[in-house]
Amino acid sequence: MIIKNAEEILSHGNTKGRRIALDIIEHALADIDNYKLVRRLIKVKDSILLVGQLKLDLSRIKNIYIVGAGKGSSSIARGLEEILGDRIVEGIIIEKRGEREKLRKVRVIEAGHPIPDEDGLRGAMEVVEIARKAEKGDLVFACITGGCSALMTLPAEGISLEDVKEVTDLLLRCGAEIQEINAVRKHISSVKGGRLALYTHPAELVSLIVVDEVRGLPWGPTVPDITTFNDAIHVLKKYNLWRRVPESIRRHLKRADPYWETPKPEDFRRMGIKAHNIVLANSDTVCEAAEKRAKELGLKAMILSTIMEGESREVGVALAGIAKEIERSGRPIEPPCVLIVGGETTVTIMGEAGEGGRNQEFALGAALKIDGSENIVIASIGTDGTDGPTDIAGAIVDGQTIRRAKKKGIDLYEQLMKHNSAYVFRELGDAIFTGPTGTNVMDLRLLIVLGKKRERAL
Repeated sequence: MIIKNAEEILSHGNTKGRRIALDIIEHALADIDNYKLVRRLIKVKDSILLVGQLKLDLSRIKNIYIVGAGKGSSSIARGLEEILGDRIVEGIIIEKRGEREKLRKVRVIEAGHPIPDEDGLRGAMEVVEIARKAEKGDLVFACITGGCSALMTLPAEGISLEDVKEVTDLLLRCGAEIQEINAVRKHISSVKGGRLALYTHPAELVSLIVVDEVRGLPWGPTVPDITTFNDAIHVLKKYNLWRRVPESIRRHLKRADPYWETPKPEDFRRMGIKAHNIVLANSDTVCEAAEKRAKELGLKAMILSTIMEGESREVGVALAGIAKEIERSGRPIEPPCVLIVGGETTVTIMGEAGEGGRNQEFALGAALKIDGSENIVIASIGTDGTDGPTDIAGAIVDGQTIRRAKKKGIDLYEQLMKHNSAYVFRELGDAIFTGPTGTNVMDLRLLIVLGKKRERAL
């Protein structure tokens, strides 16, 4: 079982709706495991390596290298090891601390996330070292998943690791969207924004990418960048961080020398870089897997959005309102039903905060609006198995959540204002624990509505 504490979650509240939610989450996560996705995608037939529609003649390839970083990236490497075996010469993967897999040919380094650390810096330097070994006639696989930006950290010249840590912390707290955060990260790095592909050239490069951005497009250190120094400066000014970031960051971004700019698509074409960027999974993948399982359970199912963004608590309130509309009128879908939402919301933190994450804060916001409902259950998880800086994947709430909290002396609104959602869900037994899931495609939210509201007689 992926969900480790299902028995606890099902011991109270709306058990029917909770059971449905946990079942859908379990099946959806199992369906998009990175290792399984690699084994489905890549085959070897008569010395021809098939990577989806891409065909590569193994008899013409001298050496195969594997590099990469991100949560669940070692699962991709494990699949490649089983398929390619001793054809792999060398490899290195950077994983989030506590999530490493032991591999035979590929070395795995554990590093800090979401704030980068010295191990990530060392790992990034070793990734570049291996990439530079690759020559014409060689093949490099890059395993890229969410978390890569923090785990593979190699600051640009003149910027220290401490400076990168400081700007990362400021960006994570300000409520910026992930693509905005990455616009800055790419422009203060020596490896991000397509630069890793420059190191692997002239070898052929195949990137297996698990997308954790709402655009759903290939991203990461092997993909040409469309953002600029000016975009990075705009993000910092938009969130009033320009004067708060280290001087080295401002100096580097203001210089905006074309030599330091990230490589663009036209640069890849001009240089003849052979880079194949293949999406293994994205938000669509997990939402479609959830929809499929919901229908197998005999429920109506609708994917409402795969690109939901916004402030977590506010999105929770808004989606709870849709669930209440379904319960009241059967719009936009008749119950019993499941609404499925993907994407990634944000939490803006001003000053001190408790412990929590965007999925838990979403669930807490939703709980305040479905109080007393006999039909609605709402669950939200980070598909990588961690929500914010916690070991909690997410949380589940229903119409009894507020009443149960009051019995324990917990003021949900107060804890929401303190960004202390993890405390609430640990106390209520409604935190969802999965451990590392082997994937990372942003968040999965389920709105279960079992029936219409019964009108009480006057």
